Amino acid sequence: MTFFSANASAASCPDYLNVEARKLHSDDNVNLCELTQGKTVLIVNTASNCGFTSQFEGLEALHKQYKDKGLVVIGFPSDDFFQEEKDEAKTADVCFINYGVTFTMVATSPVRGNDANSVFQHLNQKSTAPKWNFYKYLVSGDGETVTEFSSRVKPDSEELKKAIDKQLSI
Repeated sequence: MTFFSANASAASCPDYLNVEARKLHSDDNVNLCELTQGKTVLIVNTASNCGFTSQFEGLEALHKQYKDKGLVVIGFPSDDFFQEEKDEAKTADVCFINYGVTFTMVATSPVRGNDANSVFQHLNQKSTAPKWNFYKYLVSGDGETVTEFSSRVKPDSEELKKAIDKQLSI
């Protein structure tokens, strides 16, 4: 994934989100600082060929339910667990056509180890590196509070929804 330092001057933007990332299967970039602007963020490492891939449906439902309340969902496809398509167009098909994803998906990149993209480097320091695909990280608007949820925690689980509601009420 191509990350560029963004010159965003928003004081409400945590450093780890002060970057531009290329959108999935696109030449366009998204400024993560502008996208999140002090909002609660749910960051998920995804994969197209995983037993948890159907969680895209639940993530999309969360996005629709909470986007107007201040939650931003961002998907980070990764082949760190060898379950992502090699062809980004196929990854995009899984997300956008098969599951109707409308939340932000960025280009495929590493999420673990020394090669992890800058967003996951921050998450890995604040919490832990993902142990599998569809690890979820709920991050407070200031970027300081990171709550991790394993792959087994479904997007529609009470546990995750309560955490989102709590973050949004702060």
